[in-house]
Amino acid sequence: MKRKSSRPKPRASGRLLVWIGIYKVLEGALLLAAGFGVLHLLHGDVEAHLRHWVHVLRIDPDNKYIHRFLERAFSISPKQLKELSVGTFIYAGMRFAEGFGLAFRKRWAEYLTVVFTGIFIPLEIYEMTHHLTYVKIVVFVTNIAVLVYLILGLRKDAKAR
Repeated sequence: MKRKSSRPKPRASGRLLVWIGIYKVLEGALLLAAGFGVLHLLHGDVEAHLRHWVHVLRIDPDNKYIHRFLERAFSISPKQLKELSVGTFIYAGMRFAEGFGLAFRKRWAEYLTVVFTGIFIPLEIYEMTHHLTYVKIVVFVTNIAVLVYLILGLRKDAKAR
């Protein structure tokens, strides 16, 4: 007699879950790199590093936006840099957990992604109301699409049981 598995069957459209997982892993990798970049700044001269990159990228340091950014960046304390790096590493870990879980088509990862993505939607809306860019629009639309896809899939799976 064949024993029924208590493990839920993976969704037929699991390929999209894998692609969403890859997207989340890439986000995690970028955040990890950013976290190490912040740690690198902690052990060096923030002002010298930023001036170097402004020169390398050929950005006009007299541009009012760059000037405002540099003023704020120069006033960051080592304690704030440590906090920023810890936060970035935690956020990267969240993204890696979501990404690998989705890539391996785990139901818990779908729930985790719905919660974490849903939590950040209000922040994204707030950011877009203050400074709208094409990148923010693309990220927002992508996150909404992922959220809707996962919620619909989870509801469909719940009805099938």
